[in-house]
Amino acid sequence: MDPVRVGVIGTGKKPVKPGPLGYGMAHQHGAAYQALPQCVMTACADIVEQNARAFADIFHVPKIYTDYHEMLAKEKLDIVSICTWPHLHAQMAIDTAKAGVPAIHCEKPMAYSWGDCKRMAEECEKLGCRLTFNHQRRFGAPFRKAKALIDSGVIGKLFRLEFGAGDLYEYGTHNFDMLNYFNNETASKWAIGQVDYRDEKVVFGTHNENQAFVMWEYQNGVFGMGATGASSPMVGCHYRLLGSGGVIEIGSMAPNTPPLRFKRWDGRDWEIVDCGKEGVHGPGYIERAIADVVDALQKGRESELCARNALKATETIFACFESVRRRGRVDLPLTIADNPLHEMVLSGDLKPKRKA
Repeated sequence: MDPVRVGVIGTGKKPVKPGPLGYGMAHQHGAAYQALPQCVMTACADIVEQNARAFADIFHVPKIYTDYHEMLAKEKLDIVSICTWPHLHAQMAIDTAKAGVPAIHCEKPMAYSWGDCKRMAEECEKLGCRLTFNHQRRFGAPFRKAKALIDSGVIGKLFRLEFGAGDLYEYGTHNFDMLNYFNNETASKWAIGQVDYRDEKVVFGTHNENQAFVMWEYQNGVFGMGATGASSPMVGCHYRLLGSGGVIEIGSMAPNTPPLRFKRWDGRDWEIVDCGKEGVHGPGYIERAIADVVDALQKGRESELCARNALKATETIFACFESVRRRGRVDLPLTIADNPLHEMVLSGDLKPKRKA
């Protein structure tokens, strides 16, 4: 089998610690590709040459570029990781697909407007390019084992899914994606919610609310509920999955609790599920995600990180923001093309206090 030639757009700075102003996710992608014997790191591009050069030195990449268009034109690549800020994703993905690259693995969130999310997915599908997004938590033991518990009927018929962490967009894309995973990738029917945005919170160039409470219903009748910021302790865990026969909690905020536990309604105490040393954030999830994307490319199958699944999660996020703008429930499919939170800031409907 021919080697898989890998390119990276947006190497970012050499990471020292995670943060919203330049942490190089590409370095985690690079390590994941490097661990796969079938992959060859071929080229990388960053508008800051010293970032690209540092990345190339670490991962032994022979070609560096400061213009990703030049890289796409000169290199014959099989897969490209896009690790830039969200507002750049759509055009970069479309340019990559037009260059004939068979697969793109893009950092989350999808894009900074609903129109761009749909546009990049539609163009890549039309051009025969496999587009995936790095919702890597799907490959973690707490999440896989929680899904197995649901499928085995331990908590009976699923009726509500909750999350209580992060925000709705930047961090929240993981939350909505995970709940969709637990509910068999079912699309949402409607969404309603409210946000508080009093202090500017810009992460990777994108606005994110300070606090939110949102609800939605899936097409199969299961309900979703999300709480962020000061509302998060109300949920008390990252994810709570409620069924007719019990409840599952992932990432409880209670002290000294394991990553995954469940309780049946028959009176038994909490039961702990062994997840080894894996928690909500890892380790090893990005490596498994990229291994799945590469395997899907080589075998001609669809990865569960596909744009189709990412669109369902992202549509609900923007529907929640649109509910704030409309001051009412939003029925799906979503007909807007912009980012309602961003537009409410521009219009002055939301007036976050600017950071110094």
